[in-house]
Amino acid sequence: MDRNATAKLRLTDAARQYADVYESCREAIMAHGADVMNAVRDAACADFCRQDFPTRKVERYKYTDIGALFAPDYGLNINRLDIPVDPYEAFRCDVPNLSTSLYFVVNDAFYSKLQPKGHLPEGVIIGSLAEEARKNPDFIEKYYARMACTADDAVTALNTMLAQDGLLVYVPRGVKVDRAVQVINILRSDVDLMANRRVLVVVEPGAEVKLLFCDHAADDRRFLTTQVIEAYVGDNAALDLYCLEETHAKNVRVSNLYIEQQAGSRVNHNIITLHNGVTRNRTDLAFLGEGAECNLCGCVIADKRQHVDNNTLIDHRVPRCTSRELYKYVLDGQATGAFAGRVLVRHGAQKTVSQETNQNLCATREARMFTQPMLEIYADDVKCSHGSTVGQLNDAALFYMRQRGIPLQEARLLLEFAFINEVIDNIRLVPLRDRLHYLVEKRFRGELSKCEGCKLCK
Repeated sequence: MDRNATAKLRLTDAARQYADVYESCREAIMAHGADVMNAVRDAACADFCRQDFPTRKVERYKYTDIGALFAPDYGLNINRLDIPVDPYEAFRCDVPNLSTSLYFVVNDAFYSKLQPKGHLPEGVIIGSLAEEARKNPDFIEKYYARMACTADDAVTALNTMLAQDGLLVYVPRGVKVDRAVQVINILRSDVDLMANRRVLVVVEPGAEVKLLFCDHAADDRRFLTTQVIEAYVGDNAALDLYCLEETHAKNVRVSNLYIEQQAGSRVNHNIITLHNGVTRNRTDLAFLGEGAECNLCGCVIADKRQHVDNNTLIDHRVPRCTSRELYKYVLDGQATGAFAGRVLVRHGAQKTVSQETNQNLCATREARMFTQPMLEIYADDVKCSHGSTVGQLNDAALFYMRQRGIPLQEARLLLEFAFINEVIDNIRLVPLRDRLHYLVEKRFRGELSKCEGCKLCK
C-alpha cells in the first residue's frame, strides 16, 4: 500500500470525500487544467491527506470548525461546463462615480466573454490564470504555489489540488494603473456547489495598482468557496487590495491570502464583511525588504447566526518595516466573531514599528466575540503595541441621545455607525468609501444593501 493510500485510511469522512474525488477524477481535472497548475496537484493531494482538515486544537483554527464546513456534499464543476450568466444583467450594484475596469469571475472561472471598456496600460495583464499559464508557463511557474505552501495548510492544499482556473493580475515594472480594477466574483449554480478559486497578483518594482474584489451569490443555493490569493509586491511598488463580501446566509467562504513585500513597498488591505453565512479569512504577510509598510484593516457587521473569523500573521523578517492593523466587529443577534492576530518580529528586525488593534461591539447578550492579539518579539530596538476591547453600547450615550428626542433604535444605529467608521475612513478610494458609508448604514438598519434592479439581492 503506497503512502497516500495509508494516509487516506486515517482521514476523517469530511476529508476522505475530497481525496476520493481527486483520485477518481484526476484525469479530468488534469485535462481541463494548465500544466503549471497540474504539476503541483499530486504533491498537494499528498499534503492534504497527511494533514486532514484542522481541528479546533490547531492554534490558527481554534475558533472555526473547518471539518464541519466541508462535510456536506457539494457539487464540483470538474468538466468545466458552461454556466449561463449575464454578469452585467445580474450585477448592477456598481459603485457610483467609481470609474473602474470591471471584470468577472463566475464561481472559479474567469469570465472572458465580456471585456471591460476601460483601457489598461501597456503590458498589464488581467485575465484567466489557466489561460495565461498555457501561454506563458515559465512566468507563472515562478510564482504559482510558491508562497502558498501546501505542506502548512490543509485548505491551501485542497485548493491547489482542485483549482482549475482563477484570476491573474500582472503589472509590469514602473507601470501605474490609475483606474481601479474591480473584480466581481459571482457564485452561480442550480445545485449546491463548491468553487475553488485561485488568484495570482504580481506587482513588479515601482508599479502601482488598486484592486477591488466583490463577492456575490446569484442563486439561493448552498455555496462553499475556497480561495487562495498570492500577491507579490516588488521594490517600491504599491498594492491596494479591497475585499467586500455581500453573499447570503447559506454561503461558506474560506479564503487564504499570502503577501510578500520587498523593500520600500506599500500594501493597504481592507476586508469588509457585510453579508455572509460563515467566513474564515486568513492573511499571511511577510516583509522581505527594508522600509516596507502595510496597513491591514477589517470591518465586520454580523447578526442572526453569522460567523466571521479573521486570522492574521505579519512576519517582520528584516529591519525598518512598519505594520498597522485595525479590525472592528459589530455583532448582533447570535452572531459569532473571532480575531487572532500575530505579529512576529524576528532576530535582527530592528527599528520595527507595529501597532495592532482589535475593537468589538456586542449589541446583544447572545453575541460572542473571541479576540487574541499577539506579539512575538526577538529584537530589542522596536516600537510595538497591541490591544483589544469587547464591549456593549454605552448606556450613558444612549440615555443622552434619547433625552434629546432621538428614538432608541436610531440612537443605537448612530453609535454603531460611529464605531465602525474608523475602518471605513481608512479606505483610500473615495467613491468606494462613500458607497460603503451608505451600505453600512443600510446594514445597521436591517436592510439588505441592494440597488434597485439588482437580481443578486432577490
